[in-house]
Amino acid sequence: MPRSLRTREAAEYLGVSPGTLEVWRCKGRGPRYYKLGKVVVYDPTDLDAFREARKVFTADAMPPSSVR
Repeated sequence: MPRSLRTREAAEYLGVSPGTLEVWRCKGRGPRYYKLGKVVVYDPTDLDAFREARKVFTADAMPPSSVR
């Protein structure tokens, strides 16, 4: 099982600031997380899924049959 990451580590993993993750949590956005008492931790597989879900495909990156 992958090691859980605290907010600072998760933010570094995603390339955002810890404050950004905190704001996302307050607004009910961002990657899934666990709250263990007062400690917030993230599963790296959830961080990967969050990042993958936000992938933007440009016309240059799409197969020719997908471009209109």
